[in-house]
Amino acid sequence: MRVAELDAATLKKHPLPEIGSGDKNERGSILIIAGSRDVPGAALLCALAAMRAGAGRLQIATVDTVAPHLAMAMPEAMVVGMAQGRDGGFAPSTVRLLAERAAKAHAVVAGPGLQRGRVAEQLAGALLKNGNLLALDAALLHALPAREKDAKRAEKQPILLPHAGELASLLECDAEEIENDPLAAGRACAERYDAVTLVKGVESFIVAPDGSAFHYAGGGPGLGISGSGDTLAGIVGGLLARGCDPLTALLWGVWCHGEAGRRLGEKVGTLGYLAREIVNEVPGLLEGR
Repeated sequence: MRVAELDAATLKKHPLPEIGSGDKNERGSILIIAGSRDVPGAALLCALAAMRAGAGRLQIATVDTVAPHLAMAMPEAMVVGMAQGRDGGFAPSTVRLLAERAAKAHAVVAGPGLQRGRVAEQLAGALLKNGNLLALDAALLHALPAREKDAKRAEKQPILLPHAGELASLLECDAEEIENDPLAAGRACAERYDAVTLVKGVESFIVAPDGSAFHYAGGGPGLGISGSGDTLAGIVGGLLARGCDPLTALLWGVWCHGEAGRRLGEKVGTLGYLAREIVNEVPGLLEGR
């Protein structure tokens, strides 16, 4: 099956929803489940990116020790603090509460900055049963092999956002196999989990469960920085909240993220810009400026 280039012609075939009257309710609500005691900033970066991508209403669920600080840093959001476990992540008692809150949102992004382990596995399973538009990243990707059936039964195809190491975990293989043939790995993952799958790298591939695939040449080496993946997850989530289907959200998200890196490379330098600066480029890119 042919691999299409992710360019203006491809994006034209997958248009964004109309902006509408400007009512925030028209652009949907997003819940971001992110952050931990050790990585609180992941939630902030993801939330900023979701709003820059045009989401209308924002909620963040994070651990209770982080929540007050995050609420001050992100006054646009409703921030909900949940019980913290000994590892600095969500306590087991929070899984049901998180799933209930997620069920009320149009779109959910879950995983950035979360701790790996049993709670992540339980949370992934609960979210996949909700019927939301859902993007999973980081810790929840490592948890997914134990929840493969839940992914395949999900009402709406989830979006998976792995780098090579996370994709190796999803496929239960060596990272070297991913690096040798990232496209084949992406197709295997998309089929196994019935999910729209991104294979992140210097060059990226987006693969749908039907085997259709897209290639993006990359926005430059400057994007290989801490927090970059959190901003990508937020952009994708914001587009889901606006009403994009999973494939459209991922195509536009990858393109915006990459082109933001390209622009910053020209403005700031090939290396040295920060993940938080990526999000400020997104609105203009979405409007063709």
